[in-house]
Amino acid sequence: MLYLLASCIALLIGPLFYRYFSSGSGLQKGLDGFIFVSLGGLVLIHILPELLEHGGLLAIVFVVLGLWGPTASERLFHRYSEITHNLTLSLGIGGLLLHTITDGGAMVLAQQDGNSSLLALGVILHRLPVGLAIWWLLKPQVGTRWASLVLVAMMLLTGVGYFAGEQLLSQLSLDNTVYLQAFVTGSILHVVLHQPHGQHDTDKQGQYEYQAGIGSLLGIGLLMVLLLMDSGGHDHAHHDHSTEQLTTWLMTIAPVLLLSYAAAALRFQFGLTPQDNSLARRWFQRLAGPEALVLTALLLGPWLALFQLLVVFIMSAYLAHARVEITDPHSKLPNNALRFGFAHLVDRSAPWVLLSLVLVNLIGHPSVPLSNPMLQIAVLLLVFLPMRFCNLGAAVLSIALAYSGWSPIAIILPLIAAPVLNIAQLKLMSWPQRGVLLTIIAVSLVAALKLPMWFSLVTLPEAINLAALLVLSGLFAASLLRLGPRKFLRRLMMLKPAAHGHKHGHDHAHAHAAATGTTHSHGHGHTHSHQSGGHSHSDANKHHH
Repeated sequence: MLYLLASCIALLIGPLFYRYFSSGSGLQKGLDGFIFVSLGGLVLIHILPELLEHGGLLAIVFVVLGLWGPTASERLFHRYSEITHNLTLSLGIGGLLLHTITDGGAMVLAQQDGNSSLLALGVILHRLPVGLAIWWLLKPQVGTRWASLVLVAMMLLTGVGYFAGEQLLSQLSLDNTVYLQAFVTGSILHVVLHQPHGQHDTDKQGQYEYQAGIGSLLGIGLLMVLLLMDSGGHDHAHHDHSTEQLTTWLMTIAPVLLLSYAAAALRFQFGLTPQDNSLARRWFQRLAGPEALVLTALLLGPWLALFQLLVVFIMSAYLAHARVEITDPHSKLPNNALRFGFAHLVDRSAPWVLLSLVLVNLIGHPSVPLSNPMLQIAVLLLVFLPMRFCNLGAAVLSIALAYSGWSPIAIILPLIAAPVLNIAQLKLMSWPQRGVLLTIIAVSLVAALKLPMWFSLVTLPEAINLAALLVLSGLFAASLLRLGPRKFLRRLMMLKPAAHGHKHGHDHAHAHAAATGTTHSHGHGHTHSHQSGGHSHSDANKHHH
Protein backbone atom coordinates (compact mmCIF):
# COMPACT_ATOMS: atom_id res chain seq x y z
CA MET A 1 0.00 0.00 0.00
CA LEU A 2 2.95 2.29 0.73
CA TYR A 3 4.22 1.77 -2.84
CA LEU A 4 0.80 2.79 -4.24
CA LEU A 5 0.72 5.95 -2.14
CA ALA A 6 4.29 6.88 -3.13
CA SER A 7 3.53 6.40 -6.84
CA CYS A 8 0.52 8.74 -6.60
CA ILE A 9 2.59 11.38 -4.76
CA ALA A 10 5.25 11.09 -7.50
CA LEU A 11 2.59 11.99 -10.08
CA LEU A 12 1.49 15.04 -8.06
CA ILE A 13 5.04 16.38 -7.79
CA GLY A 14 4.88 17.11 -11.55
CA PRO A 15 2.36 20.02 -11.34
CA LEU A 16 4.25 21.51 -8.37
CA PHE A 17 7.50 21.51 -10.33
CA TYR A 18 5.72 22.90 -13.39
CA ARG A 19 4.25 25.79 -11.40
CA TYR A 20 7.71 26.72 -10.15
CA PHE A 21 9.57 26.19 -13.45
CA SER A 22 7.04 28.00 -15.65
CA SER A 23 7.71 31.26 -13.81
CA GLY A 24 10.69 32.07 -16.06
CA SER A 25 11.77 31.24 -19.59
CA GLY A 26 15.14 29.86 -18.45
CA LEU A 27 13.54 27.51 -15.95
CA GLN A 28 10.95 26.50 -18.52
CA LYS A 29 13.71 25.61 -20.98
CA GLY A 30 15.31 23.53 -18.24
CA LEU A 31 12.02 21.69 -17.72
CA ASP A 32 11.72 21.13 -21.47
CA GLY A 33 15.25 19.68 -21.59
CA PHE A 34 14.53 17.38 -18.64
CA ILE A 35 11.32 15.96 -20.14
CA PHE A 36 12.77 15.78 -23.66
CA VAL A 37 15.75 13.67 -22.54
CA SER A 38 14.23 11.58 -19.73
CA LEU A 39 11.03 10.60 -21.54
CA GLY A 40 12.67 10.30 -24.97
CA GLY A 41 15.58 8.28 -23.56
CA LEU A 42 13.23 6.00 -21.65
CA VAL A 43 11.44 5.20 -24.91
CA LEU A 44 14.61 4.63 -26.98
CA ILE A 45 16.67 2.64 -24.48
CA HIS A 46 14.05 0.91 -22.34
CA ILE A 47 10.71 0.62 -24.16
CA LEU A 48 11.75 0.01 -27.80
CA PRO A 49 13.97 -3.04 -27.03
CA GLU A 50 11.06 -4.61 -25.11
CA LEU A 51 8.65 -3.91 -27.98
CA LEU A 52 11.13 -5.54 -30.38
CA GLU A 53 11.46 -8.56 -28.11
CA HIS A 54 7.70 -9.14 -28.02
CA GLY A 55 6.55 -7.82 -31.41
CA GLY A 56 9.56 -8.13 -33.73
CA LEU A 57 10.19 -5.78 -36.63
CA LEU A 58 6.46 -5.08 -37.10
CA ALA A 59 6.43 -3.30 -33.73
CA ILE A 60 8.93 -0.76 -35.11
CA VAL A 61 6.62 -0.17 -38.10
CA PHE A 62 3.82 0.79 -35.68
CA VAL A 63 6.21 3.06 -33.74
CA VAL A 64 7.15 4.84 -37.00
CA LEU A 65 3.45 5.21 -37.89
CA GLY A 66 2.77 6.80 -34.50
CA LEU A 67 5.82 9.06 -34.83
CA TRP A 68 5.57 10.27 -38.46
CA GLY A 69 1.87 9.74 -39.19
CA PRO A 70 0.78 12.97 -37.47
CA THR A 71 3.60 14.94 -39.16
CA ALA A 72 2.55 13.65 -42.58
CA SER A 73 -1.08 14.51 -41.84
CA GLU A 74 -0.15 18.04 -40.77
CA ARG A 75 1.83 18.55 -43.98
CA LEU A 76 -0.98 17.24 -46.18
CA PHE A 77 -3.84 18.96 -44.37
CA HIS A 78 -2.62 22.30 -43.00
CA ARG A 79 -6.16 23.34 -42.10
CA TYR A 80 -6.56 20.37 -39.78
CA SER A 81 -3.07 20.37 -38.25
CA GLU A 82 -4.45 21.37 -34.83
CA ILE A 83 -6.98 18.51 -34.93
CA THR A 84 -4.24 16.06 -35.94
CA HIS A 85 -1.96 17.25 -33.16
CA ASN A 86 -4.71 17.04 -30.55
CA LEU A 87 -5.64 13.54 -31.72
CA THR A 88 -2.00 12.47 -31.40
CA LEU A 89 -1.87 14.03 -27.95
CA SER A 90 -5.02 12.12 -26.96
CA LEU A 91 -3.50 8.85 -28.17
CA GLY A 92 -0.34 9.50 -26.19
CA ILE A 93 -2.28 10.31 -23.02
CA GLY A 94 -4.49 7.24 -23.57
CA GLY A 95 -1.39 5.08 -23.84
CA LEU A 96 0.02 6.51 -20.62
CA LEU A 97 -3.32 5.81 -18.87
CA LEU A 98 -3.20 2.21 -20.08
CA HIS A 99 0.39 1.95 -18.88
CA THR A 100 -0.55 3.09 -15.35
CA ILE A 101 -2.62 -0.09 -14.86
CA THR A 102 0.48 -2.20 -15.52
CA ASP A 103 2.43 0.07 -13.13
CA GLY A 104 -0.01 -0.81 -10.36
CA GLY A 105 0.32 -4.51 -11.17
CA ALA A 106 4.12 -4.24 -11.22
CA MET A 107 4.10 -2.90 -7.65
CA VAL A 108 2.07 -5.94 -6.55
CA LEU A 109 4.66 -8.21 -8.19
CA ALA A 110 7.46 -6.34 -6.41
CA GLN A 111 5.91 -7.20 -3.04
CA GLN A 112 5.95 -10.93 -3.74
CA ASP A 113 8.67 -13.17 -2.37
CA GLY A 114 11.72 -13.47 -4.59
CA ASN A 115 11.12 -10.20 -6.45
CA SER A 116 13.22 -7.09 -5.90
CA SER A 117 11.69 -3.97 -4.35
CA LEU A 118 13.80 -2.02 -6.86
CA LEU A 119 11.07 -2.74 -9.41
CA ALA A 120 8.53 -0.74 -7.36
CA LEU A 121 11.06 2.02 -6.74
CA GLY A 122 11.76 2.17 -10.50
CA VAL A 123 8.01 2.51 -11.20
CA ILE A 124 7.73 5.32 -8.64
CA LEU A 125 10.75 7.22 -10.00
CA HIS A 126 9.74 6.98 -13.64
CA ARG A 127 6.40 8.57 -12.76
CA LEU A 128 8.19 11.85 -11.94
CA PRO A 129 8.87 12.71 -15.62
CA VAL A 130 5.48 11.22 -16.58
CA GLY A 131 3.62 13.53 -14.17
CA LEU A 132 5.67 16.48 -15.41
CA ALA A 133 5.01 15.53 -19.02
CA ILE A 134 1.23 15.25 -18.49
CA TRP A 135 1.07 18.76 -17.03
CA TRP A 136 3.57 20.14 -19.58
CA LEU A 137 1.53 18.75 -22.49
CA LEU A 138 -2.04 19.34 -21.30
CA LYS A 139 -2.22 22.47 -19.16
CA PRO A 140 -1.36 24.99 -21.91
CA GLN A 141 -3.85 23.37 -24.31
CA VAL A 142 -6.87 22.26 -22.28
CA GLY A 143 -6.41 24.04 -18.95
CA THR A 144 -5.83 23.06 -15.35
CA ARG A 145 -9.16 21.23 -14.87
CA TRP A 146 -8.65 18.65 -17.63
CA ALA A 147 -4.99 18.16 -16.80
CA SER A 148 -5.98 17.52 -13.15
CA LEU A 149 -8.67 15.04 -14.26
CA VAL A 150 -6.09 13.07 -16.27
CA LEU A 151 -3.78 12.89 -13.24
CA VAL A 152 -6.67 11.73 -11.03
CA ALA A 153 -7.56 9.10 -13.65
CA MET A 154 -3.94 7.91 -13.65
CA MET A 155 -3.99 7.53 -9.87
CA LEU A 156 -7.31 5.66 -9.99
CA LEU A 157 -6.09 3.31 -12.74
CA THR A 158 -2.89 2.67 -10.79
CA GLY A 159 -5.13 1.61 -7.90
CA VAL A 160 -7.13 -0.64 -10.25
CA GLY A 161 -3.90 -2.30 -11.39
CA TYR A 162 -2.68 -2.63 -7.81
CA PHE A 163 -5.86 -4.23 -6.42
CA ALA A 164 -6.85 -6.25 -9.50
CA GLY A 165 -3.37 -7.74 -9.47
CA GLU A 166 -2.09 -10.48 -11.72
CA GLN A 167 -5.42 -11.41 -13.37
CA LEU A 168 -5.74 -7.99 -15.04
CA LEU A 169 -2.02 -7.89 -15.79
CA SER A 170 -2.25 -11.08 -17.86
CA GLN A 171 -4.93 -9.46 -20.06
CA LEU A 172 -2.86 -6.30 -20.51
CA SER A 173 0.47 -8.06 -20.96
CA LEU A 174 2.88 -6.77 -23.58
CA ASP A 175 2.31 -9.86 -25.72
CA ASN A 176 -1.40 -9.05 -25.99
CA THR A 177 -1.07 -5.30 -26.58
CA VAL A 178 2.36 -4.97 -28.21
CA TYR A 179 1.26 -3.29 -31.47
CA LEU A 180 -1.12 -0.90 -29.69
CA GLN A 181 1.66 0.05 -27.27
CA ALA A 182 4.10 0.45 -30.18
CA PHE A 183 1.77 2.91 -31.94
CA VAL A 184 1.15 4.81 -28.71
CA THR A 185 4.91 4.91 -28.05
CA GLY A 186 5.39 6.57 -31.44
CA SER A 187 2.63 9.07 -30.59
CA ILE A 188 4.35 9.95 -27.30
CA LEU A 189 7.66 10.43 -29.14
CA HIS A 190 5.92 12.69 -31.67
CA VAL A 191 4.46 14.91 -28.98
CA VAL A 192 7.73 15.11 -27.00
CA LEU A 193 9.92 15.78 -30.06
CA HIS A 194 7.61 18.45 -31.44
CA GLN A 195 7.64 20.58 -28.29
CA PRO A 196 3.90 21.20 -27.78
CA HIS A 197 4.24 24.63 -26.27
CA GLY A 198 7.90 25.58 -26.59
CA GLN A 199 8.58 29.24 -26.01
CA HIS A 200 10.36 30.02 -29.26
CA ASP A 201 9.41 33.68 -29.12
CA THR A 202 11.16 34.21 -25.77
CA ASP A 203 14.37 32.47 -26.79
CA LYS A 204 15.11 33.59 -30.31
CA GLN A 205 18.78 34.18 -29.49
CA GLY A 206 19.23 30.80 -27.76
CA GLN A 207 20.04 32.56 -24.46
CA TYR A 208 18.42 29.83 -22.38
CA GLU A 209 20.11 26.83 -24.01
CA TYR A 210 22.41 26.48 -20.99
CA GLN A 211 19.36 25.94 -18.73
CA ALA A 212 17.96 23.45 -21.26
CA GLY A 213 21.30 21.65 -21.15
CA ILE A 214 21.20 21.50 -17.33
CA GLY A 215 17.68 20.03 -17.50
CA SER A 216 18.78 17.45 -20.05
CA LEU A 217 21.75 16.39 -17.88
CA LEU A 218 19.36 15.92 -14.93
CA GLY A 219 17.15 13.86 -17.26
CA ILE A 220 20.13 11.69 -18.22
CA GLY A 221 20.91 11.20 -14.51
CA LEU A 222 17.35 10.07 -13.78
CA LEU A 223 17.43 7.81 -16.84
CA MET A 224 20.63 6.11 -15.65
CA VAL A 225 19.14 5.53 -12.19
CA LEU A 226 16.00 4.02 -13.72
CA LEU A 227 17.98 1.71 -16.00
CA LEU A 228 20.17 0.53 -13.12
CA MET A 229 17.07 -0.17 -11.02
CA ASP A 230 15.35 -1.89 -13.92
CA SER A 231 18.26 -4.28 -14.44
CA GLY A 232 18.11 -5.10 -10.73
CA GLY A 233 14.36 -5.66 -10.65
CA HIS A 234 13.40 -7.24 -13.99
CA ASP A 235 14.15 -10.67 -15.26
CA HIS A 236 14.31 -9.68 -18.92
CA ALA A 237 17.46 -11.23 -20.32
CA HIS A 238 17.35 -9.56 -23.73
CA HIS A 239 16.60 -6.14 -22.31
CA ASP A 240 19.32 -6.32 -19.65
CA HIS A 241 21.70 -7.53 -22.35
CA SER A 242 20.89 -4.58 -24.63
CA THR A 243 21.61 -2.02 -21.87
CA GLU A 244 24.85 -3.76 -20.88
CA GLN A 245 25.80 -4.00 -24.55
CA LEU A 246 25.46 -0.23 -25.01
CA THR A 247 27.66 0.38 -21.97
CA THR A 248 30.29 -2.08 -23.20
CA TRP A 249 30.39 -0.48 -26.65
CA LEU A 250 30.74 3.00 -25.16
CA MET A 251 33.61 1.91 -22.91
CA THR A 252 35.42 0.21 -25.81
CA ILE A 253 35.00 3.11 -28.22
CA ALA A 254 35.60 6.00 -25.76
CA PRO A 255 39.45 5.99 -25.59
CA VAL A 256 39.82 5.63 -29.37
CA LEU A 257 37.22 8.34 -30.00
CA LEU A 258 39.18 10.71 -27.75
CA LEU A 259 42.29 9.85 -29.81
CA SER A 260 40.31 10.67 -32.97
CA TYR A 261 39.38 14.10 -31.59
CA ALA A 262 43.09 14.65 -30.80
CA ALA A 263 43.97 13.66 -34.39
CA ALA A 264 41.42 16.20 -35.66
CA ALA A 265 42.99 18.93 -33.51
CA LEU A 266 46.43 17.98 -34.84
CA ARG A 267 45.43 18.11 -38.51
CA PHE A 268 43.72 21.46 -37.90
CA GLN A 269 46.97 22.72 -36.34
CA PHE A 270 48.89 21.68 -39.48
CA GLY A 271 46.48 23.54 -41.75
CA LEU A 272 44.12 20.78 -42.96
CA THR A 273 40.81 22.52 -42.25
CA PRO A 274 37.25 22.33 -43.65
CA GLN A 275 37.89 25.67 -45.38
CA ASP A 276 40.85 24.36 -47.39
CA ASN A 277 41.23 25.89 -50.86
CA SER A 278 41.36 22.44 -52.48
CA LEU A 279 37.95 20.84 -53.11
CA ALA A 280 39.59 17.38 -53.15
CA ARG A 281 41.03 17.93 -49.66
CA ARG A 282 37.67 19.24 -48.44
CA TRP A 283 36.00 16.09 -49.78
CA PHE A 284 38.63 13.92 -48.11
CA GLN A 285 37.88 15.62 -44.77
CA ARG A 286 34.16 15.15 -45.33
CA LEU A 287 34.54 11.43 -46.04
CA ALA A 288 37.31 10.39 -43.64
CA GLY A 289 38.57 13.29 -41.58
CA PRO A 290 41.24 11.65 -41.40
CA GLU A 291 40.18 11.18 -37.76
CA ALA A 292 37.66 8.50 -38.73
CA LEU A 293 40.57 6.39 -40.03
CA VAL A 294 41.93 6.27 -36.46
CA LEU A 295 38.72 4.58 -35.26
CA THR A 296 38.72 2.16 -38.20
CA ALA A 297 42.41 1.22 -37.87
CA LEU A 298 42.39 0.60 -34.12
CA LEU A 299 38.97 -1.06 -33.71
CA LEU A 300 38.40 -2.78 -37.08
CA GLY A 301 41.99 -3.42 -38.14
CA PRO A 302 44.56 -1.80 -40.46
CA TRP A 303 43.37 -3.67 -43.58
CA LEU A 304 39.91 -2.13 -43.39
CA ALA A 305 41.45 1.29 -42.68
CA LEU A 306 43.72 1.01 -45.75
CA PHE A 307 40.76 -0.07 -47.87
CA GLN A 308 38.69 2.85 -46.57
CA LEU A 309 41.57 5.25 -47.29
CA LEU A 310 41.94 3.97 -50.87
CA VAL A 311 38.20 4.23 -51.65
CA VAL A 312 37.96 7.67 -50.04
CA PHE A 313 40.90 8.89 -52.15
CA ILE A 314 39.18 7.66 -55.32
CA MET A 315 35.81 9.21 -54.34
CA SER A 316 37.41 12.52 -53.28
CA ALA A 317 39.34 12.75 -56.55
CA TYR A 318 36.24 12.03 -58.65
CA LEU A 319 33.90 14.37 -56.74
CA ALA A 320 36.49 17.19 -56.90
CA HIS A 321 37.05 16.54 -60.63
CA ALA A 322 33.26 16.66 -61.21
CA ARG A 323 33.13 19.93 -59.18
CA VAL A 324 30.45 18.55 -56.84
CA GLU A 325 29.99 20.97 -53.96
CA ILE A 326 29.75 19.68 -50.40
CA THR A 327 26.44 20.15 -48.64
CA ASP A 328 26.62 22.21 -45.42
CA PRO A 329 30.12 23.68 -45.73
CA HIS A 330 31.58 25.23 -42.58
CA SER A 331 31.28 29.02 -42.42
CA LYS A 332 32.76 29.57 -38.96
CA LEU A 333 35.73 27.78 -37.43
CA PRO A 334 37.47 28.32 -34.09
CA ASN A 335 40.99 29.73 -34.13
CA ASN A 336 42.30 27.24 -31.60
CA ALA A 337 43.15 23.65 -32.66
CA LEU A 338 42.11 22.16 -29.30
CA ARG A 339 38.79 23.98 -29.49
CA PHE A 340 38.28 22.61 -33.00
CA GLY A 341 38.98 19.01 -31.98
CA PHE A 342 37.36 18.87 -28.56
CA ALA A 343 34.46 21.34 -28.87
CA HIS A 344 33.63 22.22 -32.48
CA LEU A 345 33.96 18.63 -33.73
CA VAL A 346 32.30 17.18 -30.62
CA ASP A 347 29.23 19.39 -31.25
CA ARG A 348 28.97 17.98 -34.78
CA SER A 349 29.75 14.33 -34.12
CA ALA A 350 28.31 13.54 -30.67
CA PRO A 351 24.67 13.17 -31.87
CA TRP A 352 25.81 10.82 -34.65
CA VAL A 353 27.92 8.70 -32.29
CA LEU A 354 24.99 8.26 -29.90
CA LEU A 355 22.50 7.65 -32.72
CA SER A 356 24.74 4.98 -34.28
CA LEU A 357 25.07 3.06 -31.01
CA VAL A 358 21.34 3.22 -30.16
CA LEU A 359 20.38 2.34 -33.74
CA VAL A 360 22.56 -0.78 -33.91
CA ASN A 361 21.41 -1.74 -30.42
CA LEU A 362 17.87 -1.82 -31.86
CA ILE A 363 18.37 -3.29 -35.35
CA GLY A 364 20.90 -5.79 -34.03
CA HIS A 365 18.30 -7.16 -31.58
CA PRO A 366 17.79 -10.95 -31.79
CA SER A 367 14.09 -10.39 -32.62
CA VAL A 368 14.98 -8.49 -35.81
CA PRO A 369 15.66 -10.98 -38.66
CA LEU A 370 18.45 -9.19 -40.56
CA SER A 371 20.97 -11.96 -41.21
CA ASN A 372 20.80 -11.66 -45.02
CA PRO A 373 23.62 -9.34 -46.28
CA MET A 374 21.45 -7.81 -49.01
CA LEU A 375 18.70 -7.05 -46.49
CA GLN A 376 21.32 -5.49 -44.22
CA ILE A 377 22.52 -3.25 -47.08
CA ALA A 378 18.91 -2.23 -47.88
CA VAL A 379 18.24 -1.28 -44.24
CA LEU A 380 21.44 0.77 -44.04
CA LEU A 381 20.60 2.63 -47.26
CA LEU A 382 17.19 3.52 -45.81
CA VAL A 383 18.99 4.92 -42.77
CA PHE A 384 21.58 6.89 -44.79
CA LEU A 385 19.32 8.57 -47.35
CA PRO A 386 17.34 10.91 -45.07
CA MET A 387 20.36 11.72 -42.86
CA ARG A 388 23.70 13.47 -43.34
CA PHE A 389 26.05 11.23 -41.39
CA CYS A 390 29.41 12.61 -40.31
CA ASN A 391 32.50 10.44 -40.81
CA LEU A 392 33.02 9.73 -37.09
CA GLY A 393 29.39 8.68 -36.67
CA ALA A 394 29.75 6.41 -39.72
CA ALA A 395 32.88 4.78 -38.25
CA VAL A 396 31.13 4.17 -34.92
CA LEU A 397 28.17 2.68 -36.83
CA SER A 398 30.49 0.25 -38.64
CA ILE A 399 32.19 -0.74 -35.37
CA ALA A 400 28.85 -1.41 -33.65
CA LEU A 401 27.67 -3.46 -36.67
CA ALA A 402 30.89 -5.49 -36.49
CA TYR A 403 30.33 -6.14 -32.78
CA SER A 404 26.75 -7.25 -33.61
CA GLY A 405 28.00 -9.86 -36.11
CA TRP A 406 26.81 -8.20 -39.35
CA SER A 407 28.24 -9.18 -42.73
CA PRO A 408 31.58 -7.69 -43.98
CA ILE A 409 29.95 -5.63 -46.75
CA ALA A 410 27.45 -4.15 -44.26
CA ILE A 411 30.40 -3.17 -42.03
CA ILE A 412 32.26 -1.55 -44.96
CA LEU A 413 29.26 0.35 -46.39
CA PRO A 414 29.02 3.09 -43.71
CA LEU A 415 32.78 3.70 -43.87
CA ILE A 416 32.70 4.61 -47.56
CA ALA A 417 29.12 5.73 -48.23
CA ALA A 418 27.36 7.14 -45.14
CA PRO A 419 28.80 10.73 -45.33
CA VAL A 420 27.94 11.15 -49.03
CA LEU A 421 24.95 8.91 -49.76
CA ASN A 422 22.11 11.15 -48.60
CA ILE A 423 19.29 13.04 -50.30
CA ALA A 424 20.69 16.51 -49.54
CA GLN A 425 24.06 15.68 -51.13
CA LEU A 426 22.62 13.72 -54.06
CA LYS A 427 20.46 16.75 -54.96
CA LEU A 428 23.67 18.65 -55.72
CA MET A 429 24.71 16.04 -58.31
CA SER A 430 23.58 15.35 -61.87
CA TRP A 431 22.28 11.89 -62.80
CA PRO A 432 25.57 10.84 -64.49
CA GLN A 433 27.50 11.94 -61.36
CA ARG A 434 25.16 9.91 -59.14
CA GLY A 435 25.65 6.93 -61.43
CA VAL A 436 29.45 7.12 -61.21
CA LEU A 437 29.31 7.53 -57.41
CA LEU A 438 27.03 4.49 -56.99
CA THR A 439 29.28 2.48 -59.31
CA ILE A 440 32.36 3.31 -57.20
CA ILE A 441 30.48 2.24 -54.06
CA ALA A 442 29.18 -0.99 -55.64
CA VAL A 443 32.61 -1.99 -57.00
CA SER A 444 34.16 -1.21 -53.60
CA LEU A 445 31.65 -3.45 -51.82
CA VAL A 446 32.41 -6.33 -54.19
CA ALA A 447 36.16 -5.82 -53.65
CA ALA A 448 35.56 -5.71 -49.87
CA LEU A 449 34.50 -9.36 -49.96
CA LYS A 450 38.18 -10.26 -50.46
CA LEU A 451 39.28 -8.41 -47.33
CA PRO A 452 40.34 -10.36 -44.22
CA MET A 453 38.00 -10.41 -41.22
CA TRP A 454 38.00 -7.35 -39.00
CA PHE A 455 39.93 -7.44 -35.74
CA SER A 456 40.73 -4.96 -32.97
CA LEU A 457 44.31 -3.75 -32.58
CA VAL A 458 43.81 -2.45 -29.04
CA THR A 459 42.49 -4.05 -25.88
CA LEU A 460 42.84 -1.62 -22.99
CA PRO A 461 42.39 -2.25 -19.24
CA GLU A 462 38.87 -1.60 -17.95
CA ALA A 463 40.11 1.23 -15.72
CA ILE A 464 41.45 3.16 -18.75
CA ASN A 465 38.22 2.53 -20.69
CA LEU A 466 36.17 3.80 -17.76
CA ALA A 467 38.33 6.91 -17.34
CA ALA A 468 38.07 7.64 -21.07
CA LEU A 469 34.29 7.18 -20.94
CA LEU A 470 34.08 9.71 -18.09
CA VAL A 471 36.13 12.23 -20.10
CA LEU A 472 34.02 11.61 -23.22
CA SER A 473 30.83 11.99 -21.16
CA GLY A 474 32.17 15.34 -19.93
CA LEU A 475 32.81 16.52 -23.51
CA PHE A 476 29.31 15.43 -24.60
CA ALA A 477 27.77 17.06 -21.51
CA ALA A 478 29.60 20.33 -22.30
CA SER A 479 28.20 20.14 -25.84
CA LEU A 480 24.68 19.67 -24.43
CA LEU A 481 25.16 22.74 -22.22
CA ARG A 482 26.38 24.81 -25.17
CA LEU A 483 23.62 23.81 -27.56
CA GLY A 484 20.67 22.58 -25.50
CA PRO A 485 19.15 19.14 -26.24
CA ARG A 486 16.96 20.12 -29.20
CA LYS A 487 19.71 21.98 -31.06
CA PHE A 488 22.12 19.16 -30.15
CA LEU A 489 19.91 16.57 -31.87
CA ARG A 490 18.75 18.88 -34.67
CA ARG A 491 21.85 17.94 -36.68
CA LEU A 492 20.30 14.52 -37.25
CA MET A 493 17.46 16.00 -39.30
CA MET A 494 17.43 16.07 -43.08
CA LEU A 495 15.99 19.52 -43.69
CA LYS A 496 16.68 22.93 -42.33
CA PRO A 497 15.52 22.94 -38.70
CA ALA A 498 13.24 25.91 -38.82
CA ALA A 499 10.65 25.95 -36.10
CA HIS A 500 7.18 24.93 -37.09
CA GLY A 501 4.92 26.78 -34.74
CA HIS A 502 1.19 27.31 -34.39
CA LYS A 503 -0.26 30.30 -32.61
CA HIS A 504 -3.94 30.09 -31.89
CA GLY A 505 -6.51 32.58 -30.72
CA HIS A 506 -6.68 30.78 -27.38
CA ASP A 507 -4.11 31.40 -24.69
CA HIS A 508 -1.77 28.67 -25.77
CA ALA A 509 0.85 27.92 -28.38
CA HIS A 510 2.69 24.88 -29.55
CA ALA A 511 5.75 24.82 -31.70
CA HIS A 512 7.04 22.00 -33.82
CA ALA A 513 10.79 21.77 -34.05
CA ALA A 514 10.49 19.14 -36.73
CA ALA A 515 12.19 19.32 -40.07
CA THR A 516 9.13 20.63 -41.82
CA GLY A 517 10.89 23.83 -42.81
CA THR A 518 7.66 25.85 -42.35
CA THR A 519 6.29 28.40 -39.96
CA HIS A 520 2.60 29.06 -39.56
CA SER A 521 0.73 31.73 -37.71
CA HIS A 522 -2.96 31.09 -37.16
CA GLY A 523 -5.44 33.70 -36.16
CA HIS A 524 -8.74 34.16 -37.95
CA GLY A 525 -6.84 34.41 -41.21
CA HIS A 526 -3.82 32.37 -42.20
CA THR A 527 -0.38 33.56 -43.09
CA HIS A 528 2.29 31.13 -44.11
CA SER A 529 6.00 31.60 -44.47
CA HIS A 530 7.83 28.73 -46.12
CA GLN A 531 11.52 28.14 -46.23
CA SER A 532 12.74 25.17 -48.15
CA GLY A 533 15.32 22.79 -46.79
CA GLY A 534 17.30 23.16 -50.00
CA HIS A 535 20.91 24.04 -50.46
CA SER A 536 21.20 26.95 -48.09
CA HIS A 537 21.37 26.02 -44.43
CA SER A 538 21.89 27.80 -41.17
CA ASP A 539 25.07 27.38 -39.15
CA ALA A 540 23.19 25.44 -36.51
CA ASN A 541 22.76 22.53 -38.85
CA LYS A 542 26.32 22.21 -40.17
CA HIS A 543 28.08 19.01 -39.40
CA HIS A 544 30.45 18.55 -42.30
CA HIS A 545 33.94 17.39 -41.39
